[in-house]
Amino acid sequence: MKKEIKEVDKEKGIVRITTLDERWYAKPGLDKETGLPTYKFLPSSTWIASYYPKGIGFYKWLASKGWDEAEAIRISAGDRGSKVHQVCEDIERGTKVKINSQYINSMGLLEELTSEEIECIIAFCDWLDDTKPQMIASEKVVFGNGYAGTLDRIYKIGGQVWIVDIKTSQEIWQEQIIQVSSYSHNAEISGLSPEEWAKRKLAILQLGYRRNKKGWKFTEIEDKFHLFQMAYAIWQNENPDAKPKQRDYPLILQSQWRKEVTNEETKTGKIEGKISEVVNPKITTGISPKA
Repeated sequence: MKKEIKEVDKEKGIVRITTLDERWYAKPGLDKETGLPTYKFLPSSTWIASYYPKGIGFYKWLASKGWDEAEAIRISAGDRGSKVHQVCEDIERGTKVKINSQYINSMGLLEELTSEEIECIIAFCDWLDDTKPQMIASEKVVFGNGYAGTLDRIYKIGGQVWIVDIKTSQEIWQEQIIQVSSYSHNAEISGLSPEEWAKRKLAILQLGYRRNKKGWKFTEIEDKFHLFQMAYAIWQNENPDAKPKQRDYPLILQSQWRKEVTNEETKTGKIEGKISEVVNPKITTGISPKA
């Protein structure tokens, strides 16, 4: 859910819109008294994990690139990761993906796969063929104690249960490790025995990996949930009043002055016909209509 619309004043026609971005998840529930649906908004594991200290190596890299270039690299990497995740899902469904297939980027626009993304997909196909994992769960939203996140995969490989995070980066950072650790402690999984789940292992699968000939690397990682909890404490300290963006809007968007003027002009015969109810393309899409 990216947006919740809730009526706050029926008489005045006012609704409250809660907009969610990558930092927030909404956990659905029911009001005990009214039985109406409710939502509890929780910060994402990714956002919380970003508060873990990044180390001197990161800051040296940031200093060498400068803020603007570093942000451009981050956005580009995010686009690559998002599109690769979408294609990996299709591949595991048995879909034949063409190299000129289009997928949604971070701007919500369709675009073709880049050569780097194609290399990542080839690596994923090779990993599947080599490993032959049994799918247990894919892109599963899990809710923890005060946070939530999306777990990439749970596989069973050779009888062993693995929680796997798919990455397109060349490095594995502590931030990524504690993020995966947070999923491990809160996933509700069916189809596995308590004994199997108790022995679960964590791993990061790097795709498009350039430091070996395979193009992928499967690395077991240590469960560091205690470090995630420390990052969560820092996040809480830095964001004591954090909540998703909320704003109240009228149900009908209209200029009262233009309504009155138009009604008067209609009465006097200056305008024929009724006032049309229109939808402003700028409001609904954020994009001006083409001429």
